[in-house]
Amino acid sequence: MSNRYKIGIIRGDGIGPEIIEEAIKVLDAVSVNEGFTLKYEEMLLGGVAIDETGVPLPDETIKGVKKCDAVLFGAIGGPKWDNLARHLRPESGLLGIRKAMGTFANLRPAIVYDELINASSLKPEIIKGVDIMVVRELTGGIYFGEPRELQKDQAFNTMIYTREEVERIAVVAFDIAMQRDKRICSVDKANVLEVSQFWRETVEEISKGYPEVELSHMYVDNAAMQLIREPKQFDVILTGNIFGDILSDAASMLSGSIGLLPSASTGNSVGLYEPIHGSAPDIAGQGIANPLATISSASMMLRYALGEEKAANRIDDAIRKALKQGYRTGDIGDFDAVEIVSCAQMGDIVAKYASK
Repeated sequence: MSNRYKIGIIRGDGIGPEIIEEAIKVLDAVSVNEGFTLKYEEMLLGGVAIDETGVPLPDETIKGVKKCDAVLFGAIGGPKWDNLARHLRPESGLLGIRKAMGTFANLRPAIVYDELINASSLKPEIIKGVDIMVVRELTGGIYFGEPRELQKDQAFNTMIYTREEVERIAVVAFDIAMQRDKRICSVDKANVLEVSQFWRETVEEISKGYPEVELSHMYVDNAAMQLIREPKQFDVILTGNIFGDILSDAASMLSGSIGLLPSASTGNSVGLYEPIHGSAPDIAGQGIANPLATISSASMMLRYALGEEKAANRIDDAIRKALKQGYRTGDIGDFDAVEIVSCAQMGDIVAKYASK
């Protein structure tokens, strides 16, 4: 009997519905070849949820995701909802669902494809062969710390990390490092922040259980500089919520386009898989969005959530083949392109290669 999986689908706002449609197309292709079944359940989050229910994260969505094997998510937000109170904005819904799902570990690979090496603003010899995994703590730190308040003459946020929060994200990073080059760089600001001093000490304690892994530490400002100066020095980067948010976006541009890179938000139960880019409302509905980051997120979902390694490899190989054949969406169209294709066409091409 073939394996059957229930996948939550959150299309979201802007280009979200377009890119999710192409990921589903590719998932359907590989599921047939690898002999498993995917059942999709649509759920609301973000601006579209506000329009339909009045809140960015309906209770039905929280209940629904917990019954799934994994959740594939597009993107949320847009200027339509920017003037709402903070707790009613689309971004609050995303933070809320991550917290509700317990997805405390955000995995963001930054990979430079040889076929797109000229798409980066950096010299080819600097970025050729870059393969970095950023492991970002996702449900703690300054984004969630209390108290927080916006006043007339001042505002404040609170950065807090507990030992449990640091230990569990460190274990994730060390486990991943054991499957890679066995190197971790933990990024903090321990020279000025007590929270970072605590982070560093706790990571050092966890490292004692992984004697094969080489652990180094770097201040976040230096890490940002080193990502540009010598990115190949990094294998796994372990860091907190706000630093990881910034560094993973910076690392994504090593590839030449934020439209190429996926992410996985995992924890103790259901994982959330999404592209790292936003909803791009300025190009929504035009059919020109790059679906590759979302398709790659679907690959990560197969690998990390469902254990369908062969299917994940099929998708990864199909993306590389599409790029090698010169197919490009507009955001990467100037770089060794043979044909500029639409969002749907790129989905068709990857699905075709993945099904062979």
